[in-house]
Amino acid sequence: MMSQEQNKLLTSVGPGTPMGNLLRRYWIPVAATSELEKKATKKVRILCEDLVLYRDLSGNLGLINEKCPHRKVSLVYGMPEKDGLRCQYHGWCFNQHGQCTEQPNEPETSTFKNRIKTKAYPVQEMGGLIFAYMGPDPAPLLPRFDGFVVGNAVRMIGNAVLPCNWLQIMENSLDPIHTEWLHGHYHAYVTGLKGETQEVAFQRKHNKIAFDSFEYGIVKRRLLEGQSEDSDDWRIGHPVVFPFMLAVGSGGLGSYQFQIRVPIDDETTWHVWYMAYAPGPEVAIPDHLKEIPLYNVPYRDETGEFITDYIDGQDIMCWLTQGSIADRMDERLGTTDKGIIYYRQMLKKEIEKVERGEDPIGTIRNEKDNQFIVLPLERKKHHFSDGFESVFKRFQTRFSPIIDDVVDLFGKVGVK
Repeated sequence: MMSQEQNKLLTSVGPGTPMGNLLRRYWIPVAATSELEKKATKKVRILCEDLVLYRDLSGNLGLINEKCPHRKVSLVYGMPEKDGLRCQYHGWCFNQHGQCTEQPNEPETSTFKNRIKTKAYPVQEMGGLIFAYMGPDPAPLLPRFDGFVVGNAVRMIGNAVLPCNWLQIMENSLDPIHTEWLHGHYHAYVTGLKGETQEVAFQRKHNKIAFDSFEYGIVKRRLLEGQSEDSDDWRIGHPVVFPFMLAVGSGGLGSYQFQIRVPIDDETTWHVWYMAYAPGPEVAIPDHLKEIPLYNVPYRDETGEFITDYIDGQDIMCWLTQGSIADRMDERLGTTDKGIIYYRQMLKKEIEKVERGEDPIGTIRNEKDNQFIVLPLERKKHHFSDGFESVFKRFQTRFSPIIDDVVDLFGKVGVK
């Protein structure tokens, strides 16, 4: 049980808040690269800040304050130039550093533009996503985690804007036991109501769970009924990459799956499901699978009811029914909630480090440490033992426009 002050500490992400200051020390996904293919700008709200992402005519990316400092109109409707974004209202132009470079109607001798600068953040592309760094200089390196940079892979990105705080979504990832019930027994109940019978691997009882810190966050491990301690689920596990990403999949089988929880504001989260499937360097990827689609993941049906016959929809139902910000002042944690407690303690510890002027966990500043970061990941994950095609149908991947092609590609190379 938390006090109101403690709950606010961990859930408030705006500028100047302790948690907001911590999250701003990390590179944050703000858009998919494909979102700027047909238009030059995109409105972005991240960590309670309203911004505009743009690509200029030279191909440079910029992320600046949405409101023009002249008359405060939205630059989402601005026009791309060779070196910046031009305001549609009076023609003021701003480069990727937020510097005003031109004011067409001011006298030619005027130096007024040199004194006008708007808020701007550095952005980088990686693996089909655009990341921003919103913290103090010098910026750390953008971590090159395996799934983002693995070669010869088919990639796809699912996304949903969810009306709840980011923390209750992340805490779900530190709660292994929920898989046994929500994705096991409840899944069987829901599909049974539809006249279907599915025996899923998630239903097996957890005999033990454990959590260990590592260089980039927390590794969670589970020992299921009938498993030996030599199983990958217990011996290796899979990581929660601090502060807002879960890595799952079976790296040894060429499957990398990241769930990224991006705080839009205190009561809204952009949830990103990032998938990379690498069948091996010798397999030719068809041209139509080299593009990276961005697709929406629905979680309510036409009547407004939650869609709960797939794994991620079940999670979303639980996240949203906790309320826009979960009431931790009235919760009752049990022994199986030790992962949640561990994660909250890590959040507080890292907030304190930032307040002392130190780098938080996972900060990378040396290029040689950032070539290809292999995350600890089970090669033989029990929950994926039903085979790729069966797994795809139970997760949000069923909504991907290319999922049938991915299943077919893996089938041809002998991965079932």
